[in-house]
Amino acid sequence: MALRLSSRFIKTPFLARGYPLVVGKEKGEEIAHSKTTVQKKLLTRIPGAQYGGRHSCTMLPGGGIGPELMTYVRDIFQYAGCPIDFEVIDIDPTSAGNDDLDYAIMSIKRNGVALKGNIETKSEDIDATSRNVALRNELDLFVNVIHTRSFEGVPSRHKDIDIVLIRQNTDGEYAMLEHESVRGIVESMKVVTEENASRVARYAFDYARRNNRKRVTTVHKANIMKLSDGLFLEVANKLSKEYPEIEHNNMIIDNTCMQLVSNPKQFDVMNMTNLYGTIVSNVICGLIGGAGLLSGRNYGDHYAIFEPGTRNTGTAIAGKNIANPIAMLNASVDMLNHLGHREHAKVISQAIHQTLVVDRIHTPDIGGNHSSTDIIENILRILSKKRVHWNHDAINV
Repeated sequence: MALRLSSRFIKTPFLARGYPLVVGKEKGEEIAHSKTTVQKKLLTRIPGAQYGGRHSCTMLPGGGIGPELMTYVRDIFQYAGCPIDFEVIDIDPTSAGNDDLDYAIMSIKRNGVALKGNIETKSEDIDATSRNVALRNELDLFVNVIHTRSFEGVPSRHKDIDIVLIRQNTDGEYAMLEHESVRGIVESMKVVTEENASRVARYAFDYARRNNRKRVTTVHKANIMKLSDGLFLEVANKLSKEYPEIEHNNMIIDNTCMQLVSNPKQFDVMNMTNLYGTIVSNVICGLIGGAGLLSGRNYGDHYAIFEPGTRNTGTAIAGKNIANPIAMLNASVDMLNHLGHREHAKVISQAIHQTLVVDRIHTPDIGGNHSSTDIIENILRILSKKRVHWNHDAINV
């Protein structure tokens, strides 16, 4: 089934913004974002399918290995007959303006869903704004979810790891609010709000309840940052009383890293702020084999973005045919499940599992000597023997 690829870059100044601060919002969005946490929860829904049951999704290839991984996703979706049409938008991290970012945001608001590679930020330039952070802030993607699981046959430090990371996505150290008060003294603001701390904590406890998880661990540094992390911990402690069947404990971030390395099986669901999520996700990915395996899901009340879990660009290995495509493929499977295309997600997920675990086709990052295309060709070979039964009842009209 052929894919309709729309890669035209339409430059339209649709929003008057100055990143990282938002100058204006659409009227409907302003009303939605002013609702309480409970009210917001009722607004979330899967974007309606169009054009005979097909979904239009935004694709942001990003930098480094992103473009080649997105090519693999499109090949597999086309082969499996996934009812997805991608609107491909390239964001230039070196551009002086925000036209490309504005158009990407408009596209995601129109489609409701995006598949994303990491967009490189020229960190040496103080005027450069992270497009990744701006996307999450502008779309109010308040939570990031990474399900970290061990893969049989992949060399790793520990076996049978099964931990869910629930990460606050828009507050914390990534608020991008810095200034030089006097020459030689730079101040960086860490923002923790009661509302956003409550949203992510409730998401963590709700996730634990829905998935029969037994414990939520809140990660913090409240012994030093008594007001900011203290508020984050206080909110989690208060909410935990609404979930008596779920054990709640807390752990300081530095001890958390040590405990993850020495005894990771003590963790079940982890609730944390933005920067701590970056640290912990990379630690766990290192424990289970590397950055090329796990996907990440970013959710707001209206939109969702799916991406590799550790948000690495992989610039050093771009174009060498050795990048591990599994993380991006798993992100695409998450997107299919989110959209209700569960049969397509199931057959692709099974093909990924057979390639990685049964056939042991591994790229160099996880101890193998196979190429990226070896993995894709094996997945396509498996899919050629599958038949997808399209569940029309799952389609929203």
